[in-house]
Amino acid sequence: MYHGNNIVRGMSVSAASPAATASRSGAPPGTLTVGLVAFAAVELALAVSMAFAPHGFYTAIGPFGPYNRHFIRDVASFEAALGVGLLLAVSRPGWRVPVLAVSTVQFALHSLNHLIDIGNAHPAWTGYFDFFSLAAATLALAWLLRMALAAEARASGFTPTPEGDHP
Repeated sequence: MYHGNNIVRGMSVSAASPAATASRSGAPPGTLTVGLVAFAAVELALAVSMAFAPHGFYTAIGPFGPYNRHFIRDVASFEAALGVGLLLAVSRPGWRVPVLAVSTVQFALHSLNHLIDIGNAHPAWTGYFDFFSLAAATLALAWLLRMALAAEARASGFTPTPEGDHP
């Protein structure tokens, strides 16, 4: 009773992400992907400038307190780690929520630190520029995190109900 032509053929299960499927189909990358790549590029560019030109970074972007080359290079390692995590999250959807959550918290704390020291930069305008640009980046990351949470919920089939609609 062997039938060489089975009615049901074996099927392979593909774990391709929606982003990978979209890129294969020729569709443009989504806002979440563009945001991840953009933040990764900024973080990695900062890390490179801090690691290879710490004094240039200090005079152009971080003129708070006395210059400390070692400390700036230490911070470069944190920036590089965030940048790599954000870049990896582009192709690993399961990483997006955790990486964006950590990045959002880091940017929020960094913004708070700049708010505390807003008047201590030289020239003074850089303190304000740094704070407001970091706060804007924090809001952008929070927005991307919200998008990632929504995408994760859609992928799992979860449909949120309005508050008060509890069984």
